[in-house]
Order: sequence, then structure tokens, then C-alpha cells
Amino acid sequence: MALVGDALPSFPWDSLTGARQRAAAHPGGIVDLSVGTPVDPTPRVVRDALVAAADSPGYPTTQGTDRLRESVIGWFARRRGVPGLTPDQVLPTIGSKELVALLPALLGLGEGDVVVHPQIAYPTYDVGARLAGAEPFAADATTAVGPGRVRLMWLNSPSNPTGRVLGVEHLRKVVEWARARGVVVASDECYAELGWAEPWASEGVPSLLDPRVCGDSHDGLLVLYSVSKQSNLAGYRAAFAAGDPALVGRLLEVRKHAGMMMPAPVQAALAAALDDDEHVAAQRERYRARRELLLGACEDAGLTVDPASEAGLYLWATLAGQDADCRAIVAALAERGILVAPGEFYGPAGARHVRIALTASDERVAAAAERLAAGPLTV
Repeated sequence: MALVGDALPSFPWDSLTGARQRAAAHPGGIVDLSVGTPVDPTPRVVRDALVAAADSPGYPTTQGTDRLRESVIGWFARRRGVPGLTPDQVLPTIGSKELVALLPALLGLGEGDVVVHPQIAYPTYDVGARLAGAEPFAADATTAVGPGRVRLMWLNSPSNPTGRVLGVEHLRKVVEWARARGVVVASDECYAELGWAEPWASEGVPSLLDPRVCGDSHDGLLVLYSVSKQSNLAGYRAAFAAGDPALVGRLLEVRKHAGMMMPAPVQAALAAALDDDEHVAAQRERYRARRELLLGACEDAGLTVDPASEAGLYLWATLAGQDADCRAIVAALAERGILVAPGEFYGPAGARHVRIALTASDERVAAAAERLAAGPLTV
């Protein structure tokens, strides 16, 4: 009997065991920049909201409390340039990764259906297609999409791992293409508050639901968002989806039957996080300072950071002047006690790059910068 897991690749991070051991043997200890796991404290305003809602003996609502959905609506209008959302367009999710993995199945996709995702991409887009029995297809342009029965297209802006941002014109063309073919577009935008280069730093990263992109209709469109990065809430599993009310309603019905409910205290905490911009600005500044330090250090080590790393939580880097395989770069950095992710995790197009996360304490990032400044890497 075939099992669901039979169609899936090996979990990629398991392959870093050797490099992790080498990095941990460094006299100054390991600096783990391989996974984007927040390390800074969860904001007080969020923890207070969680405690206040801790007495929650009843079942939570799958669709989310009125307070939470209004907070999502207000956040989209205030921070993302998306006015006029209604409560029936919002759905809380138990982190964003579970919906990335399950969306093709929840939409009823299966054999013969194609799910398009970026060429260099978070691997769960591919995994989600396989879980549903659909076919994943990597493409960065609609002109590269083959003749298959495309049912779902994933966007990721800012990108994990590259940091690339899709502008309004690009997004609008994707929406026009998809609507002409009846394709659902799902945009994973969980790094949107972390724009570094202009115009994203001052104007913000555009959303798929922005009226400049999709006009006055959200038909066929879905945005996924997580506060794990901007609010240090990865342990809370607090995220949401928003967009086409028909799509949201369809997901809601399935999730009701499956009992996929965000715990009530977490709903309260998520609402508090979305209502407070001050802690987000403070966390953004922490990441900005770490990023600036690592950018200079990467240059000292002979690493070239891709110009597309203009937003998000990572540096997408390759070894300047050397045709170095990503695993060789990982090994060279491990010798200096630094663990990073090989670019091949994100598709064949990443075979000459590594992903360097900004998610380590100031002390550990400073240690990494000092080690990188020791001179160019050799492989």
C-alpha cells in the first residue's frame, strides 16, 4: 500500500548533521544561521494578551473571533495598502506552513493538476502539490508555464530565500494571466514588513490584494501571512489567510470538519500583535543592524550577496569568482563555526548559493562577522 510520505523528498535539514557537528566543534561555539527561527523575546503586549485569555474552557471558533478578524482587516488597511476587507475574507491558520502544505488538497487538486511555484523557493510549495497528488512545476514567468492543467500558482514576495520583491506591475500581470485561465493565485507574504532596499523600505512591499494589483476584486486570490518573524511568535503558530471570500469560505468549511482551530489564547495574542506597530518597528531595527553587519562581513569573506536580497530575513550569497558548489560553501563556513543552508534546498537553481539567516542574537551575529572578517573563504 502506497503511503502519503512515499511521494515526498527527504527532509532537507536532516542532511546538515555533519556540517552542524563541524561548526559546533569551533572553539567559540556554533553560530547557527541555517534556519529562520526567531531568537528575540516575544513582545510584552503579546504575552499579556495571551495570559489574559488563558481561561478558555470552550472550543475556539475556526473562523476566528470578531476581534481577531477586525485586527487582520485593520492591519491590511494600515500596513499593506489593502482597504475594505470584510470578516468573511479572513481565516486564522495554525502557522502558515500548514496551509502552504495543505492548500492544494483543500482546494481539491489531484492527479493531472499542476501547481506552479517559483524556481528558487521554499520547498513546502512542492511538498504541498505532492501531498495532493498534483504535479509541482517550477517557473518564474507565466510564459514558462507549460500546457498542463494549472490550477494553483504560488507567489512568494519577499522571497524565501532570495529576498526578491515582486512589484505592482509584475503582480498585476500575474493576476490578469491567472484570471483569464481560472487559476487560483496564492501569495506567501510573511516577510513583507522587512523591506530593506528602496522603494520597499519607504513605500512597503506590495500585496497581491492591493487594489493597484487586482482592482476592486479579490476573486481567485489568496494571501498567507505569519507574524512569526515580525513579532517573534514562531512558537505560537499564529498566522492567517485573506482574500477571495468564496475561497476563504471553502477553506473554512473543510477546516471546521477537520477541527483545525487556532487556540483561543493564541487568537487573542495574534490580535494584540497585529494591533501594535511599535514592537514590529523595534524588531525590524534589530534585523536591520544584524543585516548590515553581516553584509560587510560577507564581503570580507569573499561572498557576494545577490542584489535581489532586498527584503526578508536572509542573505542569498555565492562565493565570488569561484564556481563553488553550495555544499562546499557550507563546509567552508562550518570550519569557521558558522552553519548556513545550502541553496539546493530551494531548487536546482540554487546550487551555487547559500542562505544566511539574520535570526541569531546580536552576540552570535557579531561572532559570525568576526569569523567572516578573518579573510576570504577557500573551497
